[in-house]
Amino acid sequence: MKIVKLKDVAISQNPHGVDARKIYDTENGVAVVITLRPKESLKRHITPVDVFFYVLEGEGIVEIGKEKQKVVKDSLVESPAKIPHCWYNESDKILKVLVVKLPRPEEKTKIL
Repeated sequence: MKIVKLKDVAISQNPHGVDARKIYDTENGVAVVITLRPKESLKRHITPVDVFFYVLEGEGIVEIGKEKQKVVKDSLVESPAKIPHCWYNESDKILKVLVVKLPRPEEKTKIL
């Protein structure tokens, strides 16, 4: 059995410049916990595989394609492959999101 504690995982370098910690990385998939501080956001980007987001803490704005919607803790959001998407934390509290990419991407994410 392998148990990973988020606090023990190093912050991964990423083009967004945010706290992103890869907690699961196998040949089948990848899971990352992204923490956005108040007023932080990701850069708009395209992921080559399907992604789902699960909000662990806080609330934020998710943009997928031309849709934007506020989401709160315990919400799951699906994001199809190759559709531009982004997260915004417009609140004054931490936003923490679990990002799961399936299958494991063979290409890099494209920043727009």
